[in-house]
Amino acid sequence: MPNRATTLRRTRDDVQALPIRLDRAIRNQPQQVHGALRTAIVDGLLVPGLRLPSTRVLAEQLGVRRNAIVAAYEQLLSDGLAEARHGSGTFVAAELPAPSTSAPVADIRVRTTPHRPFALGFTLTDPSLLKRLGNASRRRIVHAAVDELGYGDPRGSLHLRTQVAHYLAANRGIRCDPSCIMIVNGTQHGLRLCVEALLKPGCAVWFEDPGYYASRDTLRAAGMKLVPVPIDAEGIVVTAGEKADSAAKAAYVTPSHQFPTGVAMSMTRRVALLNWARSAKAFIFEDDYDSEYRFAGPPLTALAGIGGEHVIYIGTFAKTLFASLRLAYLVLPPSVVGRVVAARATHDRFPPRFMQDALADLMADGVISAHMRRMRPRYRQARDAVAETLAKSARGCLQIAAPAQGLHLLATLPPSVPKQAASVIRERAGIECRLLSEARIMQRGPDGFVLGYSGFPTGDLVDAGKRLGRAAQDVLNAAPRAQKL
Repeated sequence: MPNRATTLRRTRDDVQALPIRLDRAIRNQPQQVHGALRTAIVDGLLVPGLRLPSTRVLAEQLGVRRNAIVAAYEQLLSDGLAEARHGSGTFVAAELPAPSTSAPVADIRVRTTPHRPFALGFTLTDPSLLKRLGNASRRRIVHAAVDELGYGDPRGSLHLRTQVAHYLAANRGIRCDPSCIMIVNGTQHGLRLCVEALLKPGCAVWFEDPGYYASRDTLRAAGMKLVPVPIDAEGIVVTAGEKADSAAKAAYVTPSHQFPTGVAMSMTRRVALLNWARSAKAFIFEDDYDSEYRFAGPPLTALAGIGGEHVIYIGTFAKTLFASLRLAYLVLPPSVVGRVVAARATHDRFPPRFMQDALADLMADGVISAHMRRMRPRYRQARDAVAETLAKSARGCLQIAAPAQGLHLLATLPPSVPKQAASVIRERAGIECRLLSEARIMQRGPDGFVLGYSGFPTGDLVDAGKRLGRAAQDVLNAAPRAQKL
């Protein structure tokens, strides 16, 4: 006959197995057990007041060491998810929030651009440059001074800001003090910071139409009222902007290489735009889109180089090097630096230090400028190959505009084709590109294809160009006989 103590022990230990499963990816056994118990309690699988098994029984059930259960129970007690009753054992806490009844996380699909010919935003990789950048970054980390490991200036590394100032003075005609430069995590981050610091929700902003879709989305997300202003062969039509809303508080432009048409803003238009900004006391956001790669002569002088007090210049290293570097920069008028710095301090406070300094080291050594000199002829060759292939394969079905700079070209359809023809052609050709209509606010004029030619082997670009040309022929030749595409 079992004695009373043995019977009591069996009564306490013969409990139903707990509905928990250990995450074996966690190497620490106490953490495995604690995580499983915590999840079961929070999700309501273990109800308030439930007596938990003894450490011996649960260790046998889960196949872990008994001291792992002890440590997990102690952590649950510290969390307040369990409570110990003297002489009775460990219980799920009696007072707990109701279990969450929220629906499972939706399948969120973030648009990423496949690395296929004609996709925008890709550049050719240079293994030697990547190696030098990696070495410079490691040196900066290993030999970091104490002040480089703490909180930094919201404007970013002074070393990189100084190198950017030298570059802009030599190549873009912008003379500015490094104190007016801010390093940001991409052009859209910089644009959003400026809008939040300098404008109010609902402010009217002139926007090129067609224009850069990413900046359009950023401005809309910030609550700006976009005023579409048409583009012609000289750039933004300032008189049309004044007619639409002369009291707008800002204008977003890509004057050196307009996206997506590729035209460069004439001096007449630049002067008119600057005069309007002074009169309206408005800001001009100058996105120097793809300005680094000019194939006929030196780079154009930036708008900020001729009228700085109203112009906020936005530049990036995404096309100089690669997009995932996430380093761009603002050149701010001295009068607004404090306001933008204050806004930055409430966001990510300051950008990571070491990659900035590593990039600045390569700029100071002439590595980046040498890389750009090597890339220009390769990108020019790619541009010419795409333009020549399309001209031959499309046989007049596409009008090709190959600009003197930048990393994309525009191929437009005749104005008389059905408006869904472009998307049908793109799908039939199996290419990755943006449509001209996707860059428009007001749907007017013929559709077409914005074709990126950087970052891909020339042979792949030629093959994709042939497919696009043939698809354009097939769809346009069939269109008159079909009621709809």
